[in-house]
Parts: sequence; C-alpha cells; structure tokens
Amino acid sequence: MKKLGVIALLAVALSIALWQWPKPEAPLLVDTENFSVAKHLPDNFFDEQVNPLLTQRCVVCHACYDAPCQLKMSSSEGVARGASKEKVYEGTRITAAQPNRMFLDAHSTKAWRERGFFDVLPVDKETNEPKTQSSVLAQMLLLKKQHPLPDTSHLGSGFDISLSRENQCPTIDEMGEYIADQPLGGMPYALPGLSDAEHNTLMQWLHHGAPLSSSNVISEELNAKIVALEKWLNGDSNKMRLSARYIYEHLFTSHLYFENVTAEKEQPQFFNLVRSRTPSGEPLDIIATRRPFDDPKVDRVYYRLQPVFSTIVSKTHQAYAINESLTDKWQAWFDDADYTVETLPSYESEVAANPLTAFALLPVESRYRFMLERAQNTIMGYIKGPVCRGQVALNVINDRFWVFFVDPDIAASEDMNAFYASQKENLHLPAEKDSSALAVNWVKYAKRQGEYVRARTAFMNEEFKNGEHLNISSIWDGDGDNTNASLTVFRHFDNATVVKGMAGEPTKTAWVIDYALLERIHYLLVAGFDVYGNYGHQLMTRLYMDFLRMEGESNFLNLLPPETRHTLLKEWYQNASPELTDYLEGDINSFEQPSGIVFETENPQQELYQMLSTHLSNVLPSGTTYDKNILSEKQFSALASLDFLPAQQATLMPETTIIVIKDDEEPEKIDVFTALRNSAHYNVNSLFEEEENREPSKDSVTLVHGLLGSYPDAFWFIKTSEVIGSIEQLKSIKNEKDYKALLDKVGMRRTNPQFWTFSDNLLRWSEEQYPIEGGLLDYNRLEDR
Repeated sequence: MKKLGVIALLAVALSIALWQWPKPEAPLLVDTENFSVAKHLPDNFFDEQVNPLLTQRCVVCHACYDAPCQLKMSSSEGVARGASKEKVYEGTRITAAQPNRMFLDAHSTKAWRERGFFDVLPVDKETNEPKTQSSVLAQMLLLKKQHPLPDTSHLGSGFDISLSRENQCPTIDEMGEYIADQPLGGMPYALPGLSDAEHNTLMQWLHHGAPLSSSNVISEELNAKIVALEKWLNGDSNKMRLSARYIYEHLFTSHLYFENVTAEKEQPQFFNLVRSRTPSGEPLDIIATRRPFDDPKVDRVYYRLQPVFSTIVSKTHQAYAINESLTDKWQAWFDDADYTVETLPSYESEVAANPLTAFALLPVESRYRFMLERAQNTIMGYIKGPVCRGQVALNVINDRFWVFFVDPDIAASEDMNAFYASQKENLHLPAEKDSSALAVNWVKYAKRQGEYVRARTAFMNEEFKNGEHLNISSIWDGDGDNTNASLTVFRHFDNATVVKGMAGEPTKTAWVIDYALLERIHYLLVAGFDVYGNYGHQLMTRLYMDFLRMEGESNFLNLLPPETRHTLLKEWYQNASPELTDYLEGDINSFEQPSGIVFETENPQQELYQMLSTHLSNVLPSGTTYDKNILSEKQFSALASLDFLPAQQATLMPETTIIVIKDDEEPEKIDVFTALRNSAHYNVNSLFEEEENREPSKDSVTLVHGLLGSYPDAFWFIKTSEVIGSIEQLKSIKNEKDYKALLDKVGMRRTNPQFWTFSDNLLRWSEEQYPIEGGLLDYNRLEDR
C-alpha cells in the first residue's frame, strides 16, 4: 500500500509538471501560393490599388464605434492605429470608459499604443522572417485564403454574426492560437474571400511593410473658403463668440462642404467643425473634450475646419452644405440681430449642458430658425451623431412616424420667450451630470419634467382660451420653399433614417416639435450623449427621451378634437403600466382647449394628415420614382404594392431589404429600391421588453426608391422580367421556410460567390446617384437566412 501511495504521488507530480510545461506555440501562416514579392512597389501603390480594396472589402464592416475590435479601416490613420480589445458598446460598465475617437483623442501611432491599441500591420523588427509573420492583418487574410467560406447557401454553426457576438481581437502573439481555434475566422469574416488578384495586391503591400498615404492637399480655392468662414466664426465680439459656440455645438457631428467648389457628380471635400487652441492660419491644436460643451480650459476658443480624409460611410455621414444664402442667414440671425451680450456664459455643467440657459442671450427665433433651416440634419444627428448604432436612443421611438414643426413666429413670440425663461430650472437635462452618472438621479429629472409639462399646459390653456385656437397655420410651412418642413423617421431596430416629406402610408403616430423640444432632443442625444459613458448615463438618456417623445406626440394631438386625443393615446399606448397611464391621462394630456380646425369625418387624424399635406404641398418632395428605361409601369406597380403587403408577410421580412433590379438586356444597368419593415408595437415605453410589446399583426412595409438606411439586412438581385413573379411569391409566403425558398430565387446572400461583384456594382450606382449625401453601406447586419 505504501508503494502504491508513492506511485500515486509521483503521478500527480508528473501531471502538474506537464500542465505547467510551456505549450508549443501554434504556428503562424505563410503564403502557400506561388507568390513572388516585387522588389519595389509602384508610386502611389496604396492610394491607387490598396485603399480602394480596403474600402470595398474592409471598411464595409470596419468603421465607426461598432467596428469589430475598434479597427477602423476608413483611413490610413485608422489602419495604423490598429485594434483594441476594449468594447465601446458596453451597457453595464460602472464608470465611463476612456474616449478613443479618431482624429480627436490621439494623433500618432505612439499615442494610440499608450491607449492600449495594438498593431495589425507588420511590425519593424530585425528578423529574416517575412513581414507577414508580424502582421495580424496578413494572418487574417491568409487564414481566409487557406480556409475559404464553405460552398453552401448558409454559413453554418461555425460563424457568429449576431450583434452581441464576442470579438476575439487577437494580437500577433495570440494569432497562432486564434488560427488553431478559429479556422473559419479569416477576413473578410463570414463573407466570400478576396480574389487571387486582390489577395496578392494586399500581400505585396504587407510584404513591403504596408506603407500608407500621407499626402492630402487642399486646393487654393477651398483654402480661401476655409479662411473666410473661420474669420467669420472667430469674430471678436461677444455676440459672435456666443453665436459661434452655438453653431459649433449644433454642427460638430456634421460634414460641412462648400457648394459650387466641387465638380458636379463628384464627392466634395468634407470638413469637421472643431475647437482649436490655435487661430486660423496656424496648425490645428484640437481641444478634445468628451462633449462639445465641456470646459475647453483655454482663454479663447477658435472654431476651425478640419478636413475629412476618411472614407465616407453612410452611418456617420451628415452632409451640410455651406453656401452664400446660408451664411447670409447666419449673419442676419446672429450678428445683425438686435441683442446684447455683456458677459459670455460659463462652461459649468449646470449652465453649458442646458441650451436654454447657456444661450439665453441669443434670440430664440435665431436659434430656432438655425435648427429648422436644416431640420433633417438636426433630427438626423441623434441617429448618425455620437452613437453609430443607437438602441439607447432608438428603442424609444416607433418604427415610422412623421414630424412637423411649430411655426417660428409662434415659437419666438414674446410670451413664449418669457415662458421658456421661467422654465429654465425645470429644463435641466441629464447631460449636466458626468458620464459616470448614477441612475438614481433620474427621479429628480422626472420630477422637473413633470413640472415643466404642467406649467406648459397651463400656459397653453391660457394662451389659447376664448376661441384663440391652434390651427394648421400654427405649423411651419417651410416659408414656402424649405423642404425640411416635414420629415419621416424610419427606425430599423438599433439604427434609423430620416428623410424629407411624408413618406409612405399615413403613420400611426406623429410629432409636432417646437423650439424647446428640438433643442432638448439635440442636447440629450447628440451634444450631451457620451457613447463611452457608464450605464447610469445611458439609462438616464433613454428614460428622459420617453418624455420628449410623448411631448412631441402630445403637441400633434393638440391639433385634434379633445375626445380624439384621449382615444388615440389609448391606441398608441396599449398595455401601458398604470403609472404611464396616469401620466398620459394627467400631466401630458391635460390641454383642454378645442382645436381651431373643423373636422368633417369620423377619422380626424387622417383628415389632419391630408390638411397638413395640402398646407405643405409646395415643399413636399415628389413621390417615389423609378428608372423607366429599366422598369415598365406594370413592374413598378408590382413593387409599389409592397406598401400594402399584409402583416403576415411583412413580419417575415427583415428590417431593411435592398432590392437591386438589373435590365434583362443590359445587366450592368440597375435600379435600386429599399423595402423597410415597420415593426408595430403596443407601446414603445418599455426599456427591456421590446419583443413583448411587439404587435406583429400590424406590421407593414414601406417601399422607397434608392438606398435608404446604412445597414442592409438582405439583398435581392433580380431581372426586370422577374419583378412581378417575385413580388407575387413574397405575397404568398406563410412562414420562415417559405421566406428562405423565396431568397433561394431572389436573394444575394452573404455566402454567394458573386457577392463582391454585386457589392461593387451597387457601390458604383450609389456613388453616381448620391455623390454628396451617400456613403458606404455597412454589412455587419446582413442576415444568414
């Protein structure tokens, strides 16, 4: 027995020793093809051959904060910055994360390394090994080459393409283990691999150390425009210093460009409006604060234009034209207007985070008209601004609704200005708390919002008593020529799109936005939202937006008969909690005066929509169009019938389907439509139970011509002769099996070997159709159905 005990102890000791013995490193990959490295790369090799490939094959997944591993490949600087293991979208973090925004928070590779980013390009080191042995990017490309996508219609269980997937983010030292564990994890991930020619182009570049472009030149004509605008923005008077601060805090997410400088059908040079420590004419010294209203900690801020040399991607692109007409209006609203600024407001958070306090000295009409002039851009900011993907902001809105605006003459009246001034304390926003806020602070903001709504209702009951009714003329008509007067917001789960006009069939809900509401939406979801903030900051933002949505809806309801207001609210908020019901029946909907509009039918909401359409007829965009050289009227009618697709079929459709139709005779000619599923809800007031609030029996589809949305879920690719039959088949599907059978005929799945050829053709079409407003689509949401 004693001998057996000794043997057992020896066995345990041996097993421990073997466990502690260094494991052999998994080998890295080498190019097994007949690949010869060129002695020299041609001039401009990166700009002319490499960068177009990175754009078409990599940037479609690697851009913005939702880029896997924060690897942004939309610029040379982003590729050089490399990757990070830290998550940006992390809703449970206790404290705010360190911001890592390209071109703001660090400006050199060394600085990014200090922030925890690691190389994906070859690392310079003295060795005889090929440079591809020190490059994560090269290893990912080789892994894909040696383990291509399976030749099947679907990816299979070896791939995780869910939004919540865990990113591996291996460094070069971890790459061998990654290769062993994830043989199907090469790049492009879950998409077809590169062609031999494309692969060889990138490998040649990597073998030569991956030289990047550094030559970006601004023309003399553009420089003159930049100098002129910066001179105006940086005027020395207190009026201009306050005005420029206001303009910056509203345009910091936009891509500014100068009209009439770029040739027609070409993408213009875009600029970001930034704060700098240095004046115009000197190199930029950017003031990188978490939020645009944070203390710059300098005596004088200079507002400067920073050229955008990155690939333009749809999900972050807000094109904003600068022209003489606009700058003349700015001059009239801000510099020529009759007001005085004795002292500039502070940057204390209680002041700076509340625009009704910080900019109290600027005329309300100037502020409101500034936002209305480009209202689509203003509303688009909370979708394309600091968030990229924004379920925090977006699961608080319906899938499609119309937006209208209070006429500026009403919003800027003396009585209204006095009311706003009286409500400064009630209009504090959660953004005044830092990015590591405690969610318990929510109670205070909810109480203040309730007090504001009650005060506003009392003001309106007094203002519109004795037959002084709100009516259609209370709604801004775009001054007869501004197409921003009405908007349609489409939500696609965690992303959204804003278009001009009243798109699609009449919506379930609508908003009417006044100055204070428009301002607060911007400061809640754009200027005051920190994507790197903690759970408390993001939770308070989401909860407060509930109030702002209901405020906009209530403004719309006030145009309807009093009894209709209560009926519609019950329809809009079915299955609501008792607390919400009390709030809806009390605080938010206690305006008692009748509408000044005469209704003649039993459906006043639809009547009101028709009246608004007539009121705005001069500024409503034309209806859905199509290329008559490709589609017949009958074929287009078949597509247009998707607006009336029954709910059963609509529910089976993904959020966003891009339908590409090729000409039977000339396949290179295409026309493009987008089919958007409108997911119905009993109410959108629940924070965590969205699926339980879904009402699929009222789902619908809206068809628009062209590309709409940044994240396609599915592609159709059909001939013109197949249009009518495809739509008829869609109308007959009953279940998921039927939908998959339909995709077998019409779909361009992510597994299709022709996927990249299809993608390139679509990209070319988009560039031709949308040289200014368009941008690269993102393929992270493509389904595998």
